[in-house]
Amino acid sequence: MSKPLLSTRNLVKSFRAMRATDDVSIDVMPGEIHAIIGPNGAGKSTLIGQICGSVAPDSGTVALLGRDVTRDTVQARARAGLGRTFQISALAMEDSVLENVLLGALGHSGHPWRFWRPVLREAELQARAMAALERVGLADRAAVRTSELSHGQRRQLEIAVALSLSPKVFVMDEPMAGLGADGSRELTRFLDRLRQEAPILLVEHDMDAVFALADRISVLVYGRIIATGTVEEIRASREVRDAYLGEEA
Repeated sequence: MSKPLLSTRNLVKSFRAMRATDDVSIDVMPGEIHAIIGPNGAGKSTLIGQICGSVAPDSGTVALLGRDVTRDTVQARARAGLGRTFQISALAMEDSVLENVLLGALGHSGHPWRFWRPVLREAELQARAMAALERVGLADRAAVRTSELSHGQRRQLEIAVALSLSPKVFVMDEPMAGLGADGSRELTRFLDRLRQEAPILLVEHDMDAVFALADRISVLVYGRIIATGTVEEIRASREVRDAYLGEEA
């Protein structure tokens, strides 16, 4: 039986009297897309922060490729194979498209950041960055300033940055946010193919995309997972409909 590539066990994080995550245990299996859904304020951002290393849990553990990474930094988790895209763009808007991906590849190489400019000219890094841009359809925009990209292209670039890290697992925080219907459909098709390279933990409000992509869905409400199951099981759950999906089910 396959083992999870990413897992959390009993994660708890409180902010004063509020429990943002309350005993959260999830896992991501090889080849799957595991979606996390829930209303605003459910604790999804806090959960992603704990998984990726920007938020320290009060208790519980995070494991990547079977190794406990609960105390590892964001950078250490990225080097270990965790590739993240953000709800709010973390791109360097004044740098070129290629430079943004090179910085991602540089993080994978382990070079000291203070020496990044000479290192960016290394052929291996250039090749890795261009391969990532080719994958997402932005190779012809490599020299363009990132601020000149459309919103959808910036989403593609964020995925290219994650790809440059040669991730073993992707964590994607609302990649469909701000995309129109055509952009969402195009990205949905891309993510469906991408799961064969590395599984995806997907946090998303676009339920059409979630229902089209997810092998499993976990529903987070007030910091707790109230249900985990297939698309059909989640759609059929009265508790989930009452708490979040409503007529969308």
